Amino acid sequence: MSNRDVLITGVGLISPLGKNTAENWAKLKKLETGICHYPGDGLPEFMQYIGKIDDYHLPDSISPRQRGQLKFLNRAALFGLSSVDEALPLESTHLDHIEPGRRSLFVASGEHNQIGAEFMYPAIKETLGKEWKDTDGDKFNRSMMDRFNPFFLLDSLHNNLFSFISAYTGFMGPGTSLSSMPPCGNQALALACRDIKLNKADIAVALGYGSWIADIARYELQGVGRLSACSAGAASYRPLNVRRDGFITGEGGAAIVLESAESAKRRGAQVFGKVLATSNSFALNEDDNTAVPPMVNNRNMATAIKRSGCSQSEIAFLISQGDGTQAGDRSELESIGSVLSDPSIPVCALKPYTGHMGPASDLAEIIFGILAVKEGYIPATLNFTETEKAFSNLNISGSPIMTEKTIFLSTSYGASGQASTVLIDARKS
Repeated sequence: MSNRDVLITGVGLISPLGKNTAENWAKLKKLETGICHYPGDGLPEFMQYIGKIDDYHLPDSISPRQRGQLKFLNRAALFGLSSVDEALPLESTHLDHIEPGRRSLFVASGEHNQIGAEFMYPAIKETLGKEWKDTDGDKFNRSMMDRFNPFFLLDSLHNNLFSFISAYTGFMGPGTSLSSMPPCGNQALALACRDIKLNKADIAVALGYGSWIADIARYELQGVGRLSACSAGAASYRPLNVRRDGFITGEGGAAIVLESAESAKRRGAQVFGKVLATSNSFALNEDDNTAVPPMVNNRNMATAIKRSGCSQSEIAFLISQGDGTQAGDRSELESIGSVLSDPSIPVCALKPYTGHMGPASDLAEIIFGILAVKEGYIPATLNFTETEKAFSNLNISGSPIMTEKTIFLSTSYGASGQASTVLIDARKS
């Protein structure tokens, strides 16, 4: 690795809380949530609370030819595109000095729109007899040809948005599309950072997007014990709380632009912060390889702090994954208690503001952390009252706290044991 500094020079965010970064931040400071009640035909009550985006804006700079290609992008991908446009507005971003081959792009997808193949339902309903065996196959085929989206296969490809954004922005350098559970949003940022450190790129975009509000996806999450029963409505998402019972899903997109210090200075870019370190690790639950292993974030948090060269006394706060499940939060709090020599460092969880947006949440939380540091502010964990006795020594923020420190740490993990940590210095410029 070279000694090149990796700066953050652009951020973009769309979530159920707001259609751009400013709206999201303003509502977070007011302790608002984007989780709402959406009545659904035949849906159980717990599935009627989601973080849904009702209004969003697509780039005006898309050419007529490119606009025609938008039909190949699914709902979640459009949120990703919207966040990239905010983070990297092409009409005002001067990239002429950077060759397309020196621009990297890493896209993390967590999209579940087509998991239930709902597009087939009208044709099935039209051709279904009194019994499944009475279905008219020929009639079904004819009905499908008339009713379904002919681009449904393209709609389900996770690398579709990567191709579109690469062509739209001219980011033709090293890059890839990741498709996984969290922490692939953080992993996309780590890969983008690595490209700049290795001098393979001068600028890079890390994007996370996802939509977890499809009915079938939520039924599956409920089946494996991840979803909240929503007994307290929109306030049921209670990460780190002793009464937590799972998360509430959402959708959105978050983009972060990384750039070498030399390139940022040359084009006079606004600097939001500096990436001090990233770390990724994998731990396995030997009893169940689909479950969260004990102390899931221990190794990557400790490694990131060591790589950064900063002391724990410099850390303003820690943003936890906070998915709100009993096992997941316990594993994470055990990790935090093990790694932090100073338990007074505030810990917060931010997903109750937006709902769990998959990989989009990874990068959204980093953006929230940057904005918080700029205002000397540590965000509150929405709906938090008290944690388990075993973790009562940790400083979990149930209300906003002021700080003068500028470094924060953000962690993420997946149920299978992947974990990732990013350490940022958002020093006031």
